[in-house]
Amino acid sequence: MSRHCLRDDEPETVHIEVHLPGRIDHTRLRTAFHRALLRHPRILMRQAAVRWWRRRYEWELTATPDVDPVVFPPPGPDALARARERALTACPPLDASPPVRLEVVERHPDPADGTVLVLTLHHTALDGPACLRVLATTAELYGGADNSPAPPPVRTPERTAPPRHRAPAAARPGLVRPARIAPDHDDTGRPPHPRDHSHTEGPSPAPATGPAPVTTPAPAPVGPTAHTNGMLITELPVPTRPPGDDTPAPKTAHAAPRTAPPTVNDQLLVATCLTVARWNRLHGRPTAPVVVTMPVDDRPRGGEMPIGNGTRLIPVGFGPEERRDADLLTADPPDPEAVALLLRRTAARTRALKATRGSQLGLPGTLLTLPVAPVGLRGAATRALRTAAAPWTSTTLLSNIGRLPYPLDFGDAGRPTAVWFSAPARMPRGLTVTTVSVGGRIQLALRWSRALLDDAAGARFGALFAASLAATEGAAP
Repeated sequence: MSRHCLRDDEPETVHIEVHLPGRIDHTRLRTAFHRALLRHPRILMRQAAVRWWRRRYEWELTATPDVDPVVFPPPGPDALARARERALTACPPLDASPPVRLEVVERHPDPADGTVLVLTLHHTALDGPACLRVLATTAELYGGADNSPAPPPVRTPERTAPPRHRAPAAARPGLVRPARIAPDHDDTGRPPHPRDHSHTEGPSPAPATGPAPVTTPAPAPVGPTAHTNGMLITELPVPTRPPGDDTPAPKTAHAAPRTAPPTVNDQLLVATCLTVARWNRLHGRPTAPVVVTMPVDDRPRGGEMPIGNGTRLIPVGFGPEERRDADLLTADPPDPEAVALLLRRTAARTRALKATRGSQLGLPGTLLTLPVAPVGLRGAATRALRTAAAPWTSTTLLSNIGRLPYPLDFGDAGRPTAVWFSAPARMPRGLTVTTVSVGGRIQLALRWSRALLDDAAGARFGALFAASLAATEGAAP
């Protein structure tokens, strides 16, 4: 489906950024990355030439890369900003193997400044977890240390009936028109300056408690028809998880039963919902219903991990109960009791949704990808349906990688001090939230379409997200 809807002005890139404390040996890294590609041969793919009357797009596996994916840009104080800009605007081509680019960025001559690895991949062919697996193999081949994945967290089983093949109706958002994030452009008339950047230069320092301040990037407002992406990256403390409680919930009309404590993923979902609702209230737009698309990856993390796009996209709906509590949830600060109720409802929803079984793309995607018509006709139909279904597209996407599953030990170059991911932010959603936990910190990347937000508005949205995440930590049990 993604292949049918590609646009030159909306690059379908996933950006991965790994900060290492030491310097990388260029020759050793190039050799290790090429050997890692051979260990995961499905990444060595390219799109075959296609004619409109063919029934499907076809991919070819290559024995070796068509182009060298490892790039060493000139060092300099703005080298990282330029690499990030390329990650948002320059998509690796699909007709050359592999559809991925690895840039090795050095900002200063001093080796103590370390190295930043910026990995850019074409999301039509690959996803972030698959490329992270390849990067873990690269680290193992480069440094010689074991980079096996950490054991996955053990989920507390529900004391309910066995898992269903469909989530209960209360967990599914149903056919609703989700709230749209309110657009915000402070100055739509000024053209962008080519030297302006919509991202911070690295992690923001965090106080001992509370969220880290979000660094405001240099504003580069552009017209609302521009579809390029802006990005802001920062880090926040991992919020304290509210305690669980097996006692009955308060006898209110829409209270949720108390079971296991909400996870950090549940807190991130609630923070996303609160941020959108509070943002829209500030802009005089509808605050509900918010629907957040949540990728779920069930693949093994070891060397046998299938390489490609392997996540399931699950919609998490926030609806009638949140509308009843809208005034409490969108207050400044949000009411702790209302946030606690929302956390418990969200935890119940996500547990039910994760237990479901279904196709990766859902029923509509499965039907649209059936090879019953030429790709030219199916492409036109898919684009038309995407436009028609835009009002029912989810409000935003939250991709939480969780704890970094691999050590990513590059030997003398060290282990990562920070890692960021960012996902494409295409309209009509126009904004994505991506998080990963490294060293007890949440690495947060916000990415937005400039058709929705300018860069100053993106920074304000990030500050509101930090405050909303902190509100989940203070929620009453």
